[in-house]
Amino acid sequence: MAQPGRAPGSGPGGRRFKSSLPDQFRGVLDNAEKNPPDVHARIIREPNICGGEAVFKGTRVTLRTVLASLAAGDSTEEILTDFPTLKPADVQAAIAFAAASAEEDLPVPPAPRV
Repeated sequence: MAQPGRAPGSGPGGRRFKSSLPDQFRGVLDNAEKNPPDVHARIIREPNICGGEAVFKGTRVTLRTVLASLAAGDSTEEILTDFPTLKPADVQAAIAFAAASAEEDLPVPPAPRV
């Protein structure tokens, strides 16, 4: 389970993970570590907005859309151009959400017996 208040990439192997990222994401992750976004203040889920999908507060832009854009290699600047209602902190919140979800969802491999 993710530890509250811990920035993405700051756990075990975080440096190794961060060094494997493209430059455009490394900068966003560095900024998220210095100024962790309040994910729950930026990402909401309400039944009457976009069918209950997670969206960025005050918009109809879904978290899934931003994560798909990041996965496709779009930079923060490209995402902000495509979705002018978003702020840089929204993209950081999406990355922080994904990092926390990965920590929670990925199984921990068993420790080898010595």
